[in-house]
Amino acid sequence: MDFHPQPRGGAPKPWAFPAPDRSQLPNGLTLLTSHRPGQQVVAVEINLVAPLDAEPEGLDGVATIMARALSEGTDKHDAEEFAAELERCGATMDAHADHPGVRVSLEVPASRLHRALGLLADALRAPAFPESEVERLVRNRLDEIPHELANPARRAAMALSKELFPATARISRPRQGTEETVARIDAAAVRAFYDAHVRPATATAVIVGDFTGVDLDAALADTLGAWSGSTAEPLKASPIVADDTGRVVIVDRPGAVQTQLLIGRIGSDRHDRVWPAQVLGTYCLGGTLTSRLDRVLREEKGYTYGVRAFGQVLRSTAPTSPEGATGAALLAISGSVDTASTVPALEDLWKVLRTLAAEGLTDDERDVAVQNLVGVAPLKYETAAAVAGTLADQVEQHLPDDFQAQLYARLAETGTVEATAAAVSAFPVDRLVTVLVGDAAQIAEPVKGLGIGEVTVVSG
Repeated sequence: MDFHPQPRGGAPKPWAFPAPDRSQLPNGLTLLTSHRPGQQVVAVEINLVAPLDAEPEGLDGVATIMARALSEGTDKHDAEEFAAELERCGATMDAHADHPGVRVSLEVPASRLHRALGLLADALRAPAFPESEVERLVRNRLDEIPHELANPARRAAMALSKELFPATARISRPRQGTEETVARIDAAAVRAFYDAHVRPATATAVIVGDFTGVDLDAALADTLGAWSGSTAEPLKASPIVADDTGRVVIVDRPGAVQTQLLIGRIGSDRHDRVWPAQVLGTYCLGGTLTSRLDRVLREEKGYTYGVRAFGQVLRSTAPTSPEGATGAALLAISGSVDTASTVPALEDLWKVLRTLAAEGLTDDERDVAVQNLVGVAPLKYETAAAVAGTLADQVEQHLPDDFQAQLYARLAETGTVEATAAAVSAFPVDRLVTVLVGDAAQIAEPVKGLGIGEVTVVSG
């Protein structure tokens, strides 16, 4: 029997996060493009500077309804026709609103890019916002809210935002609005928000994929380049103010068999030089199944299926802006445990944090984290959508185009001591706001005995 020769691995090739080409269309639209040979599905991300801070008082959620309504008909197609045209292109289009602004995403085969860009441009240039479709979207959103309130993880996130930020700050309230505010939204409110904030001069388009055989300049000139609008400056972001005095809030769920944990505070965003060390230290603490928190709470004690520590940028501005750096990140630990294990799990979690401060990370923990974060990056960014999403995040957070590439270099250079210091600074044991969604009758008194902060019980 003849066997084929065993394949041999090739020599590893150096990799870096793709650097985009930056330009601007005559209408003021900023353009970032990245040619990725072999990526036949092109990804497009549009950043619109329409932040939640800009929503009119009493209309929280109007940015979300506007984002969803962009694909519900234009001056050329009604909602059904627009969906059919997207389907003929083999394209998918989505949009959502978050604190920094609205993001519109498109994925389409390269061979149909021109046609799909035309549909995207129509949605941005001349959305119809028909009353019937806006009313349907409002009803859908109102139907979603009770489900979100019933979800322990979502309820914990709402409670943490309410605790951390002043009641007057938009960031303290649910991102997609409440039943009261969403019920007030109509087509006129959606149109007014669109007219005030959606324009090419303050928007950025990120396009990533294989452009071989595609006349991208012509496609853009016919589509996004034909979009016009006001040249007014976008709304200036207000500084994020937070109170992370150590305390505990229990969202009461009588009879709950589990307790959802969310422990957080506010920290530096990606503009701070400590960010790479903070990413590395947080990953060592709770970024994967082999991290410290999981090793203790899941493997050794069996309290949970998993606990995670993470840093999530809430909003970011350039340090060189007139108002200075006003960004911040949420630093948090999340997971769930059975009700009886709530107090011992919290006790051991605080013990992990105190041990980290006293003894530091090990070199092995640091090395594994670097390998997991840096070594898998080429796989993480195999698709055009992954690259486009990260580039759009950088635009949204006012970061340089080479930020991600530099971040991986800095992660690889970060030592164990530096990562330890960043993790300890990120999660100080006396300045953490703890939210517990569970049965207050069973957990409130024992939690008070832990001494991790004043305990307040609120209705679930």
